[in-house]
Amino acid sequence: MNASQNPNLTGQDEATLARLEQRLATVEKMLGLVPVPTPAPAPLEEAPPATGALPGVGELEVAIGQNLFANVGIGVLAIGGALAMSLPWHGVPLILPSLVGWFLAGGLFLLARCLHQALPLIGKQCRGVGMALLFFATLRLCYFGAPSLLDPTSVAAMTGLALAVAINLAIGWWRRSVVLTGVAMMTGYAAALAVGTPWYVFGMVTVLTLVAGVALRRRDWPWLVVFATPCAWLTYLLWALGNPVVGNRVEVVSGPFMGVCLLLVWLAMHGLAMTLRREHMTEGPVAQAGSVLNCGGYLLFLLHTLIRYGEVFFAANVAASIVLLGMAVMFWGRERSQFATFIYAMTGYGALSMALIKAAEVPQLFVWLSAQSLLVVTTAIWFRSRFIIVANFLIYLAVVACYMVLVRQENGISLVFGLVALTSSRNLKWQKDRLELKTELMRNAYLTCAFIVLPYALYHMVPQAWVALSWVGIALFYYGMNLLTKARKYRWMGHNTLLLTVVYILIMGVGSLEGTQRIISFLVLGTVLMVVSLVFTLIRSRQHRGAAPTTTPQNGEPPQQ
Repeated sequence: MNASQNPNLTGQDEATLARLEQRLATVEKMLGLVPVPTPAPAPLEEAPPATGALPGVGELEVAIGQNLFANVGIGVLAIGGALAMSLPWHGVPLILPSLVGWFLAGGLFLLARCLHQALPLIGKQCRGVGMALLFFATLRLCYFGAPSLLDPTSVAAMTGLALAVAINLAIGWWRRSVVLTGVAMMTGYAAALAVGTPWYVFGMVTVLTLVAGVALRRRDWPWLVVFATPCAWLTYLLWALGNPVVGNRVEVVSGPFMGVCLLLVWLAMHGLAMTLRREHMTEGPVAQAGSVLNCGGYLLFLLHTLIRYGEVFFAANVAASIVLLGMAVMFWGRERSQFATFIYAMTGYGALSMALIKAAEVPQLFVWLSAQSLLVVTTAIWFRSRFIIVANFLIYLAVVACYMVLVRQENGISLVFGLVALTSSRNLKWQKDRLELKTELMRNAYLTCAFIVLPYALYHMVPQAWVALSWVGIALFYYGMNLLTKARKYRWMGHNTLLLTVVYILIMGVGSLEGTQRIISFLVLGTVLMVVSLVFTLIRSRQHRGAAPTTTPQNGEPPQQ
């Protein structure tokens, strides 16, 4: 029987029979029985298509046709269900639209269960639409009706919405799906705004923040915390603006002060939850995004306290600074985080600056800001953060520039700026190894500021006749610092200050000083220059004598200097 005459054979069997027939024909030809024509080559076998795939369908087409269309289709169905729930439905009992919605939601849950094994993606999407439809059907009890069945602020409405959110959360948790849990949390934030009462909003957001933290700890879902953070801030913002999503007029509300305090509580909860992630020793994009979004909540806190709670603005921002710096300490102590520590610390310093700006008047404000700069440098050394050091220096320069622009009459605060610069530079020198600074750039920057600010301060503070002498005093101070610390930078600052004094006397002093003052200035400056020159001559001579060898080489040659 020929291979092509049996229709029940598969392609592989046909190829095998064709090879056998070819061998038999070869044997018959060798024996001279019958002439056998050269058989046609066996057809190439094609790989069978993948299970469930169509011939000629690529991966991109599968992704579009299977995944994208499913997601878009389910999303369209969800929107359609929401629109259906929002229609007036005239002439029917008020509870009927909600009953229909609950029935459809139950049907979608049942369909998702049936498709769980065969089509898991479609089943998951059906479950998500069912969760959204369950919430909208419950929300229909309070809105979209003419009239509505329940008042949104009634106990029945609050209980029903909370129950719908709880069911959705249970479904997402039971199915171990971060996406479904995120959908359930979205219904929770929507329920908070739908009711709109302060304590319901605060309570719902607090519960959802706790749920996100527990989910991260138990299921390792850090992105859920990242998602919950801006949702919490947005919910509070909409409530603080009068809840315009339900048709109210936009205005900044006061509400209980506890709500503003809860902003700090939520901020701490989000930050603490992020430190509980399993890979807490690796600071990836998830942790960095969570830190940035979490610190964004302080901006909301700042604006609300500034607009509506001005009488407690100072205390509130001091409290915010303590919380944020505490978060920075926590991140540094638990995982040696560089990014999160920097973000939380700088936000905490910003909160402290806002409190100082509110409490102090110009120019005393700049004294407090200078003291804060020293605090920042100290904590930055403890955090081993070069980023905080650089950021603090830029802020220091901005403070000095604002002082020079805003303050018309010098009253000694510039001296504080100079002392802060010298102290900061000295602290960086002491803790150079701890900060692992590879260059002297930041120390030189602070010393340069001191070199400029101190003469500037004395130029405006002392009488013009004594400016040159006061600058000589600054140079002597630098030389004294050089003797105490053995740091050459102070010696060079003294040299440069003396040269600056010489230029000042030659340009300004000759024409503006009187006879006696001019003579004293020249005599003092000349004496100091001669003494400094003599001191360095003696030091140089001692160095040469100390460098001479005390032994003679064995070959009798004179020692080389």
